[in-house]
Amino acid sequence: MTGFRRLDERHVFDGWIIKVRVGTFEAPDGSTFERDVVHHPGAVAIAPLDDEGNIVLVRQYRSAIDAHLWEIPAGLRDVEGEPLEETARRELLEEVGLTAGTVEHLTSVHNSVGFCDEMIHIFLGTELTEAERELTDSPEELDMTIARFPLDEAMRMIETGEITDAKTVIAVMGALRAAG
Repeated sequence: MTGFRRLDERHVFDGWIIKVRVGTFEAPDGSTFERDVVHHPGAVAIAPLDDEGNIVLVRQYRSAIDAHLWEIPAGLRDVEGEPLEETARRELLEEVGLTAGTVEHLTSVHNSVGFCDEMIHIFLGTELTEAERELTDSPEELDMTIARFPLDEAMRMIETGEITDAKTVIAVMGALRAAG
């Protein structure tokens, strides 16, 4: 018996961030089927952990769910050839005005494998230093709230549903493990 294989993709839509396709696939039994597929450039996120054991989070509006969410700083892989760690450092500076003396890769995860190929690379940033925040003209970022929470409090926020963003849930658990 053979495995699955992609036979073709048909263009549906190219947006600012994503590309939507309809893929045709072959099943192990030789039958074919179609699936919607969203191609995404990927993202990088960083969990800033200060010397007192607080994680720095941003609360920003997310239009897809029409709500504000608590999240770790993150951004698209939108600079051609930029190393992942450099993207993490850039997002940390842009979103919360911090630099990190140490940046450590925690994990990389696929967010929604049922329809999307997005992978997000999650880092832990420590030895934090205040720096001038590099504001963008994004309405969501201009409206962002920045706050620090003890890791235990962030974990409680996950348990109570105050934090529902997947990358942030993973990052808080990774930061708790790293903090030991």
